[in-house]
Amino acid sequence: MIILPITLCAAAAAAAINIWLSIRIGMLRTSKKISIGDGGDMDLIARMRAQANFIENTPIMLVLIAVIELARTGNIYLMGVAGAFMLGRVAHGVGMDGGPLMPLRGVGTLVTMLSQLGLAVWAVSIALDM
Repeated sequence: MIILPITLCAAAAAAAINIWLSIRIGMLRTSKKISIGDGGDMDLIARMRAQANFIENTPIMLVLIAVIELARTGNIYLMGVAGAFMLGRVAHGVGMDGGPLMPLRGVGTLVTMLSQLGLAVWAVSIALDM
């Protein structure tokens, strides 16, 4: 049986972040009494987009982490990229609230893009046996 510890940890972290993003949406819904949809509330829209953006980016990262781990078992660099991606997603979520932490949105976006690009290049280099 093949066990992918880096992928398993990344998937667990992704689940925790997704739950955290969901809770933040729920708390805002409760405080603003918006049960369904976004009610045109920009704060709620921003939090909903933060979670949607997470859901849009995370599956491809988990796939890349898994296939690279299958090819290069136990790689500390892969663990570092997975961790950086997850931290970037938290930064993005917090930054989407605006205010003084708004720059974290850009940091999270940059970390996400660089992580995806780096893993994509790594995957291709493995495929081409470079």
